[in-house]
Amino acid sequence: MKKKCTIFNILKWIAFVILALILTFFLVRAIGKAIYSKTPDGGINESMYIDVNGSKQWINIYGEDTDNPVLLYLHGGPGSATSDIDYVFTRKWADVYTVVTWDQRNCGKSYDAQQNDIVLTRELFMTDGKEVTEFLLDYLSKDKITVLGHSWGSVFGANLVLEYPEYYECFIGTGQLVDYLENEEAFRQEAILWAEGDEETLNLVDQLTPDKITMEHINARNTIMQKYGCDMMANGSDYNLAATIIFNPNYSVTDWINYFKRDMRVYLDFFASEEFASFSLKDRVDYQVPFYNINGDKDYQTNYKLAQEYFEEVNAPYKQMFLMKNMTHGLLESDSEGFSEIIHQIAKTEREK
Repeated sequence: MKKKCTIFNILKWIAFVILALILTFFLVRAIGKAIYSKTPDGGINESMYIDVNGSKQWINIYGEDTDNPVLLYLHGGPGSATSDIDYVFTRKWADVYTVVTWDQRNCGKSYDAQQNDIVLTRELFMTDGKEVTEFLLDYLSKDKITVLGHSWGSVFGANLVLEYPEYYECFIGTGQLVDYLENEEAFRQEAILWAEGDEETLNLVDQLTPDKITMEHINARNTIMQKYGCDMMANGSDYNLAATIIFNPNYSVTDWINYFKRDMRVYLDFFASEEFASFSLKDRVDYQVPFYNINGDKDYQTNYKLAQEYFEEVNAPYKQMFLMKNMTHGLLESDSEGFSEIIHQIAKTEREK
């Protein structure tokens, strides 16, 4: 009987400790969320769902001064919404821009399983981008906005600026994608050089099919980049990702549950389609707004060498290239401080024109 009581007491204390840890976790999370949910004096901090081209899509607007210019951040992927972590690095620009983060159609907090049967097309995305831009111009009482796109967001954003220059003050591309097919072939050629004398990597190179994107191709590409220290997060992060997720002011427990229930096959289909390839910037080099590029000199996911070649061909009222040293495709997270310094430099350049 005594032994049973001892076991019972141990289990009771274990349960008590677990409960205390859970309560502490939620208390700390609540305090952190409350801090990040504050609105700066004279600024703005709003999250909302807006009607976009027949769907509900989520945006967050954050800035320290509503008189500042507006910057729309376009995440990569396609379909890789960053609302789980992006508030930390985008708020580092919020003293010079009112920053809008947007979870694009059917991903992140904009995910809706009812959209899974919709075929993603260039026209659909371009209309989405135009409608979001028009909403922001009206809602924030601005004549124009700046657009900053990362990876897929860079080629999407460039297309928007080329198509609707009257809406935009300038374009900032980072991890700049120019042409997807050329990009994948450029990676294959780079991987062949890396793999010289390495049979294991050469076998992975044989699985690369730049002209036909499959999961086998994507997995082989990612494995090779990781092996040679060029994967997206090879440099880690200069802020605490775990704390960022825990204190995220925009995510509830329900949001996190929905996050892991997503079916992203519709984006994989788009990724391998002619519609995605049609966003190519080849031979489309005449911009009516200033053109900025920020790339990492170890970025082979969106090949920085191709981005540099494209930059040289660009005709724009003003253009400037920034090359971040020892940075891969994850430069926004790996060196958010350095990236923020460049954004501030761009904002200063634009302000002084």
